Amino acid sequence: MTTATTTEQLLADIREANLTYLMLAQQLIRADKAEAVFRLGVSEESAELIAALSPAQVMKVASTNTLLCRFRADEDMVWGLLTSSHAPNRVGNDTTQRLHASILMAGRLADVAA
Repeated sequence: MTTATTTEQLLADIREANLTYLMLAQQLIRADKAEAVFRLGVSEESAELIAALSPAQVMKVASTNTLLCRFRADEDMVWGLLTSSHAPNRVGNDTTQRLHASILMAGRLADVAA
């Protein structure tokens, strides 16, 4: 496989991920905007814009070469909580660990929104 082929496949994968993300985001927003804002980590304004996109606009936005979604778990502590189920010295159960990580990520969203 050549570098050009690899790059083209990577860009195609990014476009597919963008399309999937936008379609999921629209579905979540239309079902429950407040919950979607929390789950997607976007502002209410962004949620309204995403929900209002026509199918043609979704395709156009998805076709960019830049990944539209991003990881909200951008700190070592959050990653540690999300991946610690096999750690020998972990505290709490998996549910508690995931809840703690969700609280931390929700707090980051609140900081950005403020």
